[in-house]
Amino acid sequence: MQKEIVWGIWIPFLGTTLGSACVLFIKNKINPLLQRALTGFAAGVMAAASVWSLLIPSIDQSEAMGQLAFVPAVAGFWIGILFLLILDQRIPHLHMNSSKAEGPKSRLPKTTMLVLAVGLHNLPEGMAVGVVYAGRSLGDTRITAMGALALVLGIAIQNFPEGAIISMPLRSEGMSRRKAFFYGMLSGMVEPAGAVLTMFLSGFVVPLLPYFLSFAAGAMIYVVVEELIPEMSEGDHCNVGTIFFAAGFTIMMALDTALG
Repeated sequence: MQKEIVWGIWIPFLGTTLGSACVLFIKNKINPLLQRALTGFAAGVMAAASVWSLLIPSIDQSEAMGQLAFVPAVAGFWIGILFLLILDQRIPHLHMNSSKAEGPKSRLPKTTMLVLAVGLHNLPEGMAVGVVYAGRSLGDTRITAMGALALVLGIAIQNFPEGAIISMPLRSEGMSRRKAFFYGMLSGMVEPAGAVLTMFLSGFVVPLLPYFLSFAAGAMIYVVVEELIPEMSEGDHCNVGTIFFAAGFTIMMALDTALG
């Protein structure tokens, strides 16, 4: 079990690292159309994971409440939304392709704020992994090893393009390849850290596990709607982001259903 948990925590980070390594081999900056496609794909994976890997298990674990089984899912979901909203307002960060920073005024370098933005994006994913493996370690039979694996594989798959999306633009702004790779990889460290912290907290409040599951779902949906969907729709009208959103959604849905 311990080996399973260790691998589960680090596999998504490996996806980010491999994606960031693209900057070491690709000379030109990332094509805007490709960036839309990758962002749409990531959004689709996160949306599907929020439903099949987090919200549905949250409701299933509350079945003893009968017709009120939805309450933990609704409450946790909204707490997750509000938690990310507060972080979004309190931490200075800069989204890709944006010239105006969000959050409080800061003198932080642009590269630092870009990494903080991706870190905010990755935090809910780490929390999702942490809460699922917390359920596994606590003996919840409704969270299977293959179901947990489906979640981490789905997140790792969508982390690969995300790693490229953060490292390639840094390179195009004049940063060295190695430094751009390092910053891209660094942005993914939030995930294992968030996973370990969530596992630690979940272990003390076993009855609240359904709330933690839906909390992670709410945080992920906040990122999808507030950040990824606008980014995949930037510029001239194009449906590529929507098509790849659907592709990411169906792949994650299929993974979760087949392996869960």
